[in-house]
Amino acid sequence: MDRTAFPPGFVWGTATASYQIEGATVADGRLPSIWDTFSRRPGAIADGSTGDIADDHYHRFREDVALMADLGLDAYRFSLAWPRIQPDGRGGVNRAGIDFYRRLVDALLEHGITPWATLYHWDLPQTLEDEGGWMQRDTASRFAEYTALAVEGLGDVVSHWITLNEPWCSAFLGYASGHHAPGRHEGSGSARAAHHLLLAHGWGLDEIRRHSPAATAGITLNLYSVRAASDSADDLDAARRIDGLSNRLFLDPVLRGGYPADVVADLGESAWFAENVSEQDLAAISAPIDFLGVNFYSRHTVAAGAPADHALTTDAAGFEAQQAAPSAYPGSEAVAFVGTDAPRTQMGWEIHPDALVDVLEMAADRAPGLPLYITENGSAYEDVVGPDGTVDDPERTAYLRLHVDACSEAIRRGLPLRGYFAWSLIDNFEWAWGYTRRFGIVHVDYDTMRRTPKQSGRWFARFLGGPLAQPAGSAAGHG
Repeated sequence: MDRTAFPPGFVWGTATASYQIEGATVADGRLPSIWDTFSRRPGAIADGSTGDIADDHYHRFREDVALMADLGLDAYRFSLAWPRIQPDGRGGVNRAGIDFYRRLVDALLEHGITPWATLYHWDLPQTLEDEGGWMQRDTASRFAEYTALAVEGLGDVVSHWITLNEPWCSAFLGYASGHHAPGRHEGSGSARAAHHLLLAHGWGLDEIRRHSPAATAGITLNLYSVRAASDSADDLDAARRIDGLSNRLFLDPVLRGGYPADVVADLGESAWFAENVSEQDLAAISAPIDFLGVNFYSRHTVAAGAPADHALTTDAAGFEAQQAAPSAYPGSEAVAFVGTDAPRTQMGWEIHPDALVDVLEMAADRAPGLPLYITENGSAYEDVVGPDGTVDDPERTAYLRLHVDACSEAIRRGLPLRGYFAWSLIDNFEWAWGYTRRFGIVHVDYDTMRRTPKQSGRWFARFLGGPLAQPAGSAAGHG
């Protein structure tokens, strides 16, 4: 199968995030984000690294865009660094930041690649976190102001916008478990951050409509198919809880205009939501979107009872389950994530391509006909550079093939899937894992910054009909 098996106009791309690839964290007026601060906290990052240099994409973006063209991509999903555009999280625009993204977008357009810009992929300006971060409603107002600046500066060349990437991660990994920046432990209060993030989406969407009426805009959620380990009432309730926190807490307000009462009750936040979530809030959050982005990696199988009672895999962040660590599922700590016999990636995430269809059906049931895009899908493995400079990664290649096949199955079932973005274009700073995990279809030597398309990247190029379809070894690297 190749791209001709998909409907005309189906979008094929790759995705990245600003803090993971750009580097240049003090260049041209950029100020610290919460990830700059968090990565310097002892023990926060697996290898003690930071994104200070990352892939040096800030200086090498033209090389990376040339790689995209060689792959045969239609589109590139990237994120804007908020502290590069509005360093303090308030006030006027930093023209140098806008200019960088204009250079990037111009390079994409010159190669016939459509830019898809994500406004927020987790790098909140540290000054706003010092004022309370996403636990404060005012941060949503600041996001709306930032969105206006970004769209005013780039709206003439960017026509596809994503407001937020994975607000579940921002709220619950950032403010509940503390596995991600800013590393706080607010327990069930982290659900308040979730509301403020979704409010930011709604208010940001309004600014996109105001400043670029013809633009296409949506939000990206990380969704999971959740299965109970057995048919027991307790295990079924465990599945209800995790489905609620992972999926319904975000899908329902965005697509149905209200929070699920059972999930808010599980969190113990019913009184706060009743007092602080207005009808106007819900109207903003549920304003019509042009598409829903879905990030898909794995499936959850869950059971009731303390984690020690079950054969644990890993939690949703990819960390080995630790009983002493605060849970990323506040109010549902007594739920265990259990293993099946499915193969796993290096992250410990089980491979269930059929669950990709499950989550698309979940979204389509709530908003029939709404265009859906897989905005991230990929896998980490321990890549090895061969003596000839090539990177043979058959497991990642198989993972991509399986999930592209699942996209085909979703379309066969009549689901409104319109595109697929592989995660990720290049190896990068993998958040709390630092540089110990590689998701790229292009290998990066972090000492030399040399880029080398992996076997998986060449497979993707063959699928798309891109110039890199030639056998590995004929063009081993870039840079």
